[in-house]
Amino acid sequence: MMEKQPFQTEVRQLLDIVIHAFYSDREVFVRELISNASDASEKLRLKQLTGAAIYQPERELRLSITTDEEKHTLTIADAGIGMTREEVVEFLGTIAHSGTKKFLEMARETKGDTQNLIGQFGVGFYSVFMAAEEVEVTTRSWEPDAVPVRWVSNGEEGYSLDDAPEDTPRGTSILIHLKTDAQDFAKPNRLRYIVEKYSNFIGFPIDFNGEHLNTVQAIWMKNKKDVSEEDYEAFYKFIAHTDSAPLTHMHFNADAPIVLNSVLFVPSDNPESLGFGRCEPNVALYCHKVLIDSKPENLLPEWLRFLSGVVDSEDLPLNISREMLQDNSLLRRIAGTITKRFIKHLEDLAKDHVEKYETFWKQFNRFIKEGIVTSWEHKDALGKLLRFESTFTEPGKLTSFADYIGRMKENQKDIYVLFGSSRAQLESSPYLDPLKARGFEVIFLTDGGDQFVVDSLMKVEEKEIKSASRANLDLPPLEDQPDTPGLDEAQAKKLTDWLAEAYKDKLGKISAGDRVTTAPAVALQDEHDLSPDVKAYLKAMGQTVPETHPLVEFNPHHPLVIKLAELQEKDEELSKLLADQIIDTALLRAGFLDDPSRLARTTEALVEKLL
Repeated sequence: MMEKQPFQTEVRQLLDIVIHAFYSDREVFVRELISNASDASEKLRLKQLTGAAIYQPERELRLSITTDEEKHTLTIADAGIGMTREEVVEFLGTIAHSGTKKFLEMARETKGDTQNLIGQFGVGFYSVFMAAEEVEVTTRSWEPDAVPVRWVSNGEEGYSLDDAPEDTPRGTSILIHLKTDAQDFAKPNRLRYIVEKYSNFIGFPIDFNGEHLNTVQAIWMKNKKDVSEEDYEAFYKFIAHTDSAPLTHMHFNADAPIVLNSVLFVPSDNPESLGFGRCEPNVALYCHKVLIDSKPENLLPEWLRFLSGVVDSEDLPLNISREMLQDNSLLRRIAGTITKRFIKHLEDLAKDHVEKYETFWKQFNRFIKEGIVTSWEHKDALGKLLRFESTFTEPGKLTSFADYIGRMKENQKDIYVLFGSSRAQLESSPYLDPLKARGFEVIFLTDGGDQFVVDSLMKVEEKEIKSASRANLDLPPLEDQPDTPGLDEAQAKKLTDWLAEAYKDKLGKISAGDRVTTAPAVALQDEHDLSPDVKAYLKAMGQTVPETHPLVEFNPHHPLVIKLAELQEKDEELSKLLADQIIDTALLRAGFLDDPSRLARTTEALVEKLL
C-alpha cells in the first residue's frame, strides 16, 4: 500500500543541519551506511544465538556494494536484521527518532555548535543526502511474517512508503541516485578506495562489484593466543605499506577502566634516519572496527610518532560524523593508558630480549630521549629504558641505570655522567681523575641532546645525576693518598691569587686542589651556569646566551704548574703565556672555549717565546 508522508518542519531543519553542518568530508556517507549495515548484521547474528525463528535462516551474513557508472548509482546492501513497516517509519521517517525537537533545541542551546551533539541521535543515515539526489531503501525484517517495504525520499519534502516485492530477501538494500556533482562516487576505483579506507576491517565479508574486498582481519580484536607471528607480520605490512617485517609488536586488550583493543608495531628501521625528515604518526583510531581517523591528533604523544598500528575503543563518544571526539579528556585517558602499556612493553623487551632491545635502542633512542624531555609524566619510566656506555663497560657494550646503581660503591651517593663527542675523547678526560681514584663508575653520554635528558631526569631512584664537570661534586675523601711533590699551600695560594687578578674579568674562582691528577688544570662548570650544550642550543635558536665564567682548578702537583709558579717571579711575560696555554686547554676540553683558534695563537706565541 503506497503512502506519501511529508517531513515535519523540524525534520527539514534537521536534515539541513545534518547535510551541511555535521560532516566535513562528503565521502563519510559511505562509511556511515556500511557501519549501519554491519550493525544490522551483528543484530541478526545475536538473534540467531537466541534460537529465534528467522526468515531465510540460511542467508549468509555479508555486505554487498555495487556501482553503476552509467546510471550514476551505487547500492549498499546487507543480509541483516532488516526493518518492518513500523520500524521504517520510526527510524527513517523521523530523523533522530529519540526526539527531533529536543535535538533542535540542543542545537540552538549550543549556538550551532553541532559538533558537540555527539552520538545522541541516530542521524548517520541521512548523511547520504550530501551526495544523493534520491534514495531508495528496500528492506525485509528478520521476522518470518513481516511484509517487505520500500522507502523513497529525495531528502527535501518527505518520503513515500510502499510494499516491496514479495521475493525481497531478508536485510536492507540502499540504492543511491547520485547528484550531478557527486557522480564520481559511482566510479569503482573511487568507491573502492573509500571502502578500504574506512571499512576494511568490518566483521562481515564485503563484496565489492562481486569481489571479496576485506580479506585482512582486524587482528587487534582477537585474543593474542589466536594470532600467529605470521598474522602480525602480514597485518603490519598491510597497514604500513612496506615489505619489511616489524622489529617488535604490542597487542593490548583491556576492559577497564576503558575498553581498548590495540596492536602497535615498531618498524625495523627508524624512518627519520633515512633522510625523509620528520615522520608522520601512523596509528589509526577505530571504533568497533570502523575507522574514525587515520591520523588522529593527540592519540599518542609526539615522541611515539614512529609507531604504526591501530587503537580501537567502543567507549568513544563520537559525534554524528564520527570525525571528532566529544570528550578530549577521554582521548587523553586512552593516550595515557596506551603509552604506559607501551613503555611496559619496552621494559619487558629489555629484560627478556636483550639483543632485540639493543637493536631497538640503536634505531630509536632519540625518540625515548625526546619523551623524557617532553613528557613529564612518563620521564621516570622512560629513564629506565636509557642505555649507554661507561667506564665499567667494554666499548660498544651498553648498560642501564639499574645496572649502574647495582654496582655503586657503599660510599657513593650520586650517579656521575660525562658529556662529550665520543668515548675515546671522554676516556682521556681529566674529569675522570677524582672519580676513578675512588672507584666510581662514570657514564659516557655522547649524543648532543643528552644534557637536556639529564636535566629533565635530575635523579634516578632518588639518586641525583651529576656531571663530572660540575664544580660542586660532594666526594668522599681519598684514602691512602700518595705523597707527591708539588707546591705547598703558601706557594699555591700565591699562584692562584696572581691568576685570579690576571683573569678576573674572564673566569670565576681560580683555586688549587686534588680534583685532577693527569692534567695541569681543569675548567669546572658552576652549578648556576648553563652547560656548553645548552648554550650552543640557545645560540642556534637565536636567543641571547648569558655569559658564563667557568671555575678553574689547578693541579699543584703537575710539572707545568710547578714551573708556572717558578716563572711567575722570573718572567712575567712567559708565565702569562704559559698560564694562557694551560687555561685555554682546560677551557677547550670542557667546551667553554668559544674561539678554539685562540689556543692555537697562544701556543704559537709560547713556542716563539721559548725559541
